[in-house]
Amino acid sequence: MPAKDRKIAVMGYRSVGKSSLTIQFVENHFVASYDPTIENTFEKTLKLNGQEYALNIIDTAGQDEYSIFPQSLSMNIHGYVIVYTVTSQKSFDVAKDIYDKLLDMSGKINVPLVLVGNKTDLHLERVISTQQGKELADTWNAEFVESSAKQNESVSDIFKAVIRLMEKQDGTQKKEDGCSIL
Repeated sequence: MPAKDRKIAVMGYRSVGKSSLTIQFVENHFVASYDPTIENTFEKTLKLNGQEYALNIIDTAGQDEYSIFPQSLSMNIHGYVIVYTVTSQKSFDVAKDIYDKLLDMSGKINVPLVLVGNKTDLHLERVISTQQGKELADTWNAEFVESSAKQNESVSDIFKAVIRLMEKQDGTQKKEDGCSIL
């Protein structure tokens, strides 16, 4: 069975750990120094439920509430990861803005999406509770994962969850294609 090509966009406010999560997942190491990303693409093959996936992960530049949502991120992307840091209300608010822009640009009411509360290792600086993240993800009909790129906690869970959501959506679409209304 050939590998399925899947594109995943990792989005979020600046300094939330998008690159750290992506690099931890792809290369199995934590990047301590912060280097603002322009946009970077990573590739990794992952096997899940007997199926191999050739992942193309787009690590986007940090967005803010005023940034223009690039058209390229609403086309040919199979799934999305929106990241905020549990230490910043601003990053949580920007995650909501990114979600709204994503739906506007894609023209869809639901996309395969995982909301990620990153930097859980910074316990004393936490301002966004697990419950707040979970409730937001529920309103979006999205998966929710809390993670620490630094400690490699739940990092692979994020990408496995988005793949499961993409497959679920693919399965639904196949059924719908076979329907005809008379």
